[in-house]
Amino acid sequence: MSSEITFWGLFLEASFVVQLVMLTLVAVSVASWTFIFQRNKALAYARTEMQHFEDKFWSGADLNKLYHELSARSKVDGMANIFCAGFKEFVRLRKSQTPANGIVDGSYRAMRVAMSREIDGLESRLPFLATAGSISPYIGLFGTVWGIMNSFIALGQVQQATLAMVAPGIAEALIATAIGLFAAIPAVVAYNRFSHQVEKLENAYGNFMEEFSAILHRQAMASAQAQQA
Repeated sequence: MSSEITFWGLFLEASFVVQLVMLTLVAVSVASWTFIFQRNKALAYARTEMQHFEDKFWSGADLNKLYHELSARSKVDGMANIFCAGFKEFVRLRKSQTPANGIVDGSYRAMRVAMSREIDGLESRLPFLATAGSISPYIGLFGTVWGIMNSFIALGQVQQATLAMVAPGIAEALIATAIGLFAAIPAVVAYNRFSHQVEKLENAYGNFMEEFSAILHRQAMASAQAQQA
């Protein structure tokens, strides 16, 4: 008897609705793990790039030289992209004889836009993980309720009921809940972990923007004083 009750056997014996629920949850789980690996790689890359840029920026490198070096790359991400956006706007406004405060404000807005785009990229796929973690248990529960309901309906059609008659139906129904939890738990853990990492990166980007804006303000004021002299 025990050799007959297997996961695959229960899946094949399950009703169409329960099978559909199981397949849906398996697909959600596969997609979740795919996105988990992708986001983990992307966030690790963002942290590494941020560390490399900060080391170079705070080492006292010339800002013009650093900007041209980064601009020569085919792709600039993270904090380096925020720096390039702010410095590019700073140079453009300074050439147009914009007042010092206007230069700093314009550069800050350019950095804010660049940061928003970076955060949007880092948060990619996180809504899917949140949704998968929220609804997967309920989808599995729906499959369980449906399977148990069918088992009791079949049980009511016989004169003498035994546990052996309803055990396979209840087992196949409970598997749907198990698959739902298997899909939900990693998604919830990954979402919470990645959200915390994105928040830390966003705070780091924001702090850099404030510090870089102060540097640009000093340079703008020095340029204005030099022109007046």
